[in-house]
Amino acid sequence: MAQIEKDSVSGTDTTGHEWDGLRELNTPLPPWWLYTFYACIAFAAVWVVLYPALPISGATGLLGWTARGAFPAQQAADAAQREPMLARLRSTSPAAIAADPQLRSYAIAGGRIAFANHCAACHGAGGQGAQGGYPSLADDDWLWGGDLAAIHTTITHGIRNQDSDEARLSMMPVFGNGILTPAQISDVTEYVLALSERSTNPEATTRGATLFTENCTACHGDAGRGNPEFGAPNLTDRIWLHGAERSQIQASITRPRMGVMPAFNQRLDPAVVNMLAVYVHSLGGGR
Repeated sequence: MAQIEKDSVSGTDTTGHEWDGLRELNTPLPPWWLYTFYACIAFAAVWVVLYPALPISGATGLLGWTARGAFPAQQAADAAQREPMLARLRSTSPAAIAADPQLRSYAIAGGRIAFANHCAACHGAGGQGAQGGYPSLADDDWLWGGDLAAIHTTITHGIRNQDSDEARLSMMPVFGNGILTPAQISDVTEYVLALSERSTNPEATTRGATLFTENCTACHGDAGRGNPEFGAPNLTDRIWLHGAERSQIQASITRPRMGVMPAFNQRLDPAVVNMLAVYVHSLGGGR
């Protein structure tokens, strides 16, 4: 049997347990610690009955409180708190918001969150875009213009969608559908490569220049520098939405890919649209 003795050094009783000559002291917990522990147990017992923890009263607790039920009131309170600033943002143009330090700071913070929720899936978390039809918003190459007003219009109405009658609209002909022969498309491709100093076939470039003048300059301009009024890209700056390789350019001429962007004026508060315009402009490529 375990023999309880008094420790000769500390004067404390032992528990009677001994390991390799070491005896365990019987040191009780301080009363204050025990009382606190018992109080926590009592508090927890009351809590699980009053609040949702046990399947009592439809798993809502005796008080009937749930986080889901409390959320609408909390959301309304948060909306009321934000409303004065949102009202200012709604009634102020993006350019005026950008010129006001307080409004700009608020718009950048709110726009960053809205961008992550609604835009990053296509344009990337930092607005870097992605090859395949998702333009970078952080460079100075803009299909429809990069000033605040142009960015706001694009966000508001979108591009080639059915959500808005005022959506940006541009259509490039399907040149591979009988407008040009495969050989002619190859020549135009060579000329487009020449615009960014990458052509390797001078004769094809010469033939392609004539075809480009006849079929492409109306939108892309005589020098191929594009036109924001039509959403026509600049073909001379080596920034390519669908790839810069010869095969990729030839594919874009043969059968163009027309991207679609939703109209956010029907999805977001006008204040949020203004914040997005200011935030996108601030990414580094805004003009």
